[in-house]
Amino acid sequence: MLDLGRTFLQSAERSPGALAVVDGDTRLSYSQWALRIGSVQKALADLGVRRGDHLLSALQNRLEAATLHWACQFAGIVITPVNWRAKADEIEYCMEDSGARVLVFESVMQEAITAARLPEGVITIGVGEVRDAAVSFGDWLASPCMPEPLAGPEDLSLMLYTSGTTGKPKGVPRRQRIERMAALAHVAQNCYARSERTLGVMPLYHTMGVRSLLAMALVDGCFVCMPKFEAQAALAAIEKEKLTHLYLVPTLYHDLLSHPAFARSDVSSVRKLGFAGAPMHDALLHRLVLAFKPELFVNHYGSSEVYTCAINQDAVAKPGSAGKAGINARLRIVKLDAVDPEMTAAQGTEGQILAELAGDEAFEGYHKRPDANARSLRKGWYFTGDTGYFDADGDLFVTGRVDDMIISGGENISPVDIESVLSLHPAIDEVAVAGLPDERWGQRVVAFVKTREPVAADALDAHCRTSDLVNFKRPREYVFVREIPKSPVGKILRRKLVAGEFDADPADPRTHVPGSGH
Repeated sequence: MLDLGRTFLQSAERSPGALAVVDGDTRLSYSQWALRIGSVQKALADLGVRRGDHLLSALQNRLEAATLHWACQFAGIVITPVNWRAKADEIEYCMEDSGARVLVFESVMQEAITAARLPEGVITIGVGEVRDAAVSFGDWLASPCMPEPLAGPEDLSLMLYTSGTTGKPKGVPRRQRIERMAALAHVAQNCYARSERTLGVMPLYHTMGVRSLLAMALVDGCFVCMPKFEAQAALAAIEKEKLTHLYLVPTLYHDLLSHPAFARSDVSSVRKLGFAGAPMHDALLHRLVLAFKPELFVNHYGSSEVYTCAINQDAVAKPGSAGKAGINARLRIVKLDAVDPEMTAAQGTEGQILAELAGDEAFEGYHKRPDANARSLRKGWYFTGDTGYFDADGDLFVTGRVDDMIISGGENISPVDIESVLSLHPAIDEVAVAGLPDERWGQRVVAFVKTREPVAADALDAHCRTSDLVNFKRPREYVFVREIPKSPVGKILRRKLVAGEFDADPADPRTHVPGSGH
């Protein structure tokens, strides 16, 4: 099996003059980019960073980040990317946990890096105008040379950190062979053609961003860097670079369609859409179909631990369905309280989603976290913590997280079902549902709503009553907000809703719905 360094060389040899990466006014072919990657690989070696060492990076999606990622693959260095919005204590934790010997950062991280207590002996590399870095990344590019593949498929490629919604983030180490296999699956399942062009906006500390980067090299394609998502800039990039494919979280699609510039932007080059990271509600799905008229619309369900769990290549035909197991995966649903992978749930019954660890895209266990391994890895299966069910056709529906499940009056209620119904109301822009403590019912269903025009809670309740939503799932309360709290990659942060950490709309006070019993 090829390692990732040789994978990049395939494209450099097949299509040396093909456009490989764009960052603002910088445009590099595969042969030009290879020379930059080689210079960074050599500079890391000159610093004494060796195969198997960890390198922590805190960078936006810029050319330097993509170049560094590839240089580490050639060298066998374990790139360990973190959120460029990370605070000092988060940097300290990840440095100590990974044992990284090198930290690469840019000016947006200056305050956090200055405040962080870094381990003794760590070498700091500055990208752009930064203070107090031992070395400038720009100096590394002065001596271009071809990269040399020193790693093998069994070497670690990278270590991603989970979001850490419950406790400290967990390191997810992934080998080069499973990273390459995940990229191959991404190419196949998204029907990539040679010279595909994609928007490189999903962060390179997230599995979706890494997959976009690697997949382009498999098809001699072009990765168009976008350091930070801005809808108008993204639309401009689509038009200027004639992008052919978008792979985004639903939130970013929503922001694209909602921007006033969309109506006057030429997006006709985009023929394929893909989404992951969170469910896409029916209303947004239909808006995207009308706006892009895509030839392919893929719903991808996966994780940092197992890149592809399930894939639906026709997301419009069965809205909400994640489809069937990916080409490298096996899935099953077990009962919500199951501790054994053999405790399977009946068809149509909601339970926890499991993925087999023998799959070619699966990790082998968390970094230095035997406690997390004991909870999540059992008898060759990965307990994802996600809930879902198989329908009569064997298609998977992902309904949320085990921790997000609302238990009201003894009934298990999935927020996603309710959000999908409410999203179809014309006055609603975005909606998130959570369970708030209730003395009688245990939890009550509350809908947090961002509107595009004024609407009364009674009208939203009437909408739910005339839908196929069963009565006990109806929201008992509506809270109107200016924004739905989300993570940097667009996942709804329900814990913030439950904790009252949201921006309420003072024009629309909290409204209870009459007749709120089951």
